[in-house]
Amino acid sequence: MASSRSSIAQLRRRQIPSWWQDAKLGIFVQWSPASVPAFAPREDDYSGQLIKGQSDAFAYSPYVEWYENSLRFDHSPVSAFHREHYGDLPYSAFAKTFEESMASWNPAAWASSFAATGARYVVLMTKHHDGYCLWPTEIENPHRPGWHSSRDVVGELAEAVRNEGMRFGIYYSGGLDWTFCDDTIGTPGDMIAAVPRGSYAEYAEAQVRELIDRYQPSVLWNDITWPSDGPALWKLFEDYYATVPDGVVNDRWMPWSPVMGLSHNTLGRKLIERFISQQTAASGGLIPPKPPYFDYRTPEYMTFPDVQRTPFECIRGIDNSFGYNAASAPEDFLSREALLWLLSDITAKGGNLLLSVGPRGVDGQISEEQQARLDWLAEWAPTIEQALQGTRPWVAAGDLTPEGTPIRYTTRGQKVFALLQSPGPKVTLSALSATSATAVELLGGDAVPWESSDSGIVMHLSERDDQDQPVVIEIHNAAARNTAK
Repeated sequence: MASSRSSIAQLRRRQIPSWWQDAKLGIFVQWSPASVPAFAPREDDYSGQLIKGQSDAFAYSPYVEWYENSLRFDHSPVSAFHREHYGDLPYSAFAKTFEESMASWNPAAWASSFAATGARYVVLMTKHHDGYCLWPTEIENPHRPGWHSSRDVVGELAEAVRNEGMRFGIYYSGGLDWTFCDDTIGTPGDMIAAVPRGSYAEYAEAQVRELIDRYQPSVLWNDITWPSDGPALWKLFEDYYATVPDGVVNDRWMPWSPVMGLSHNTLGRKLIERFISQQTAASGGLIPPKPPYFDYRTPEYMTFPDVQRTPFECIRGIDNSFGYNAASAPEDFLSREALLWLLSDITAKGGNLLLSVGPRGVDGQISEEQQARLDWLAEWAPTIEQALQGTRPWVAAGDLTPEGTPIRYTTRGQKVFALLQSPGPKVTLSALSATSATAVELLGGDAVPWESSDSGIVMHLSERDDQDQPVVIEIHNAAARNTAK
C-alpha cells in the first residue's frame, strides 16, 4: 500500500506538457467495422433518456460505434435498419468489407487535411468496444482470433501525421470489449457491469503496452474505465512516461474497485445509475468521474461555463456521432459559425477541442459534409492562429458586450485577443481600460477606430461580409477593469 501511495504521489507531481496546452485543436478519428453499416438514430433524446434512467437508453445511442450493442435490442432503430438492409448477418461480418475498404485508404491525404485545420495532434481509435484492432496485434484475442486488420492502420497513420508536423495519439477502449463480455447494455449501470474481469485485464494491458512500445503515442486516451486495480495502472503510467516523457493521459482511467462491483446487484446498479443521472443533469452533459490520476478532463458534447484551472479537452463529433453516420441530416452538422465559435469558446476557457472525424467504412474516405467542416477550419487557421494556438485564458473568458455581442478573450504576453461573434458597428470592451500605450487593431494589422470611455474601450467596426466568422481584435497594453457589481 505504501508503495502504491508513493507511486501515485510521484505521478501527481508531473506538469502537463506545454505542447498540449498550446495545441487548442486536435482531430479524433473513429473508423471501425461499424462504419460499414454507418447507421445510428438521429432524432431520439438520448441524453434525456440517460438522465431519466430509462432502462433501454443505450438502444437509442446516436453513436454509430455502438451499433453492435444497439443491435441487441429487437425494438431499436438499429435492429430495424439491420433487418431491412442486412437480414440476419452477424456484426462480425462487417470486418471483411471494412478490411477491403482499406485498399483505397490514403493516410497521407487524411493527415494533410487534418494539418491544414491548424490541429496540432491526431488521436486514432485503435480499438473500440467491439474489440476490433486497427493494427496487426501480436496479443491474440482468445474469443475471436484474427479480430484485427492485416494492414497496420495505426502505424501508417502515425507516420503520416508526424510527417505533417503533428503529434500522434491513440484511443483504446479499456473499459469495454464485447468479445470478452457481450452483455446487453441499456443503462450506465449495465455498462459498468459489462466491464470484463478475469483474463481481460491482462489482455488489455498487454495491448496498450504493445501500442506504446510500437508507436510511442503522445496521447494515451482510454475510454469508460480500466479493468485492473490502481497499483497495476500506476505502473503502466510510469512505464508510459518513461517511453514518452512528454506524453499525456486522459481522465477515463478509473481503476477497478469494489464500488464498481456493486453494479452486479440490482440495488448497487440503481445507486450507480442515480449518481450518473444526477451528475449528467447537474453538469448539462457527460463529464467522466475524476479518477485518482489523470492529466486532463474530457467533457463530451458540452463545454464548461467559464475558465477552468484543470486542463480539459472537449470531445465531440462534427454531427451527433463520433463515427460516420450516413443517416445524418444537414441540420445535424455543425454550422460554420457554430464550429468556429466553439473553438474560440473552448480556447478562451483554457481547453482544447478534440473534433471527431468519422471516415466511411466502405471506401476509407471522409464524407463531403465532414470534409467541408475541415476546410472551414483550414480557411480560418491562418487568420486565427495568433489568437488561439499558444495562448492562455485571460482574467475572464468573456460573456456579452454591453451591445449584446458574444465575446471571448485569450492572451499572450502583453496582448489580449477579443473574439467577437457577429458584432455590430459599435462594440464596447467593458472588461478593458486603455493606458497611454494601448493600441487596438484587427488581427493582422488593420487599424480599428476606437476611443476610451468610462465604460471601457469603444470600437467602431466596418461592415463585413463574413458574418459566420468571428472578428478578432488585438489589443496591446490595456488593463483589466474591475467590473464586479
